[in-house]
Amino acid sequence: MIAIDELSAAVSAEAIAIHKEFGPGLFETVYESVLAGRLRKRGLKVERQVQVKAVFDGEAYDPAFKIDILVDDRLVLEIKTVEQLSKAHAKQVLTYLRLLKQPVGLLLNFSEETMKDGIRRVVNDYRPELILRASLLPLRLCVN
Repeated sequence: MIAIDELSAAVSAEAIAIHKEFGPGLFETVYESVLAGRLRKRGLKVERQVQVKAVFDGEAYDPAFKIDILVDDRLVLEIKTVEQLSKAHAKQVLTYLRLLKQPVGLLLNFSEETMKDGIRRVVNDYRPELILRASLLPLRLCVN
């Protein structure tokens, strides 16, 4: 299993390459589609628009939210094309991570002048030595 830091680096590299080719100004779905394709070419497991049910008091509620891209069943990617990221965008990703019991997600804003400025790493109690153990724990949410 590839380390989460290596996975994040691969996603960042692909996002930068896509942004260099297309620049800002397209719809989120275009960047999402192309990024998913590029990551698959790297041999990674990629799922788009993953619906996640929330489980509360033994009952499932669906869908609680949709993940733009889920890489290798553990790295959450949220794609944006906004003039400026807000605190609410980072909180959205952090909530996804908390509910999924995952340590790291990436918030990618393709509307920045350079993609390097559009990449935000969001962490949920991130500790590299616990990544492998955490990724093996069962989810409390049902991913469809």
